[in-house]
Amino acid sequence: MNITIDVKENEKLVEVKVSGEIDAYTAPKLRENLFPLAEKEGVQMVVNLSDVSYMDSTGLGVFVGVFKNVRANNGEFKIIGLSDRLKRLFEITGLADIIDINTQIEGGVQ
Repeated sequence: MNITIDVKENEKLVEVKVSGEIDAYTAPKLRENLFPLAEKEGVQMVVNLSDVSYMDSTGLGVFVGVFKNVRANNGEFKIIGLSDRLKRLFEITGLADIIDINTQIEGGVQ
């Protein structure tokens, strides 16, 4: 189970590209990378999951926590590049109604 997390920071914009699988084994690494970034005041975080082949509930938990931290610090949080399978996961759990998700990649993190 591997995960790769590439982060690009430019002023308040933080672009994160995640590749691999997000599960109980890799979620702690994702949390470790994203939580400090989510605590920056006014951060605009965009997470690209187009290269994520699998995600379970621990991955969802990480994104909920990051989303809450970003919002608590007056920032914006968006997830892009969701496969149909991942989009469905966000929809089933109701997170698609709370978190800004988009299957399309609009410039930025590639």
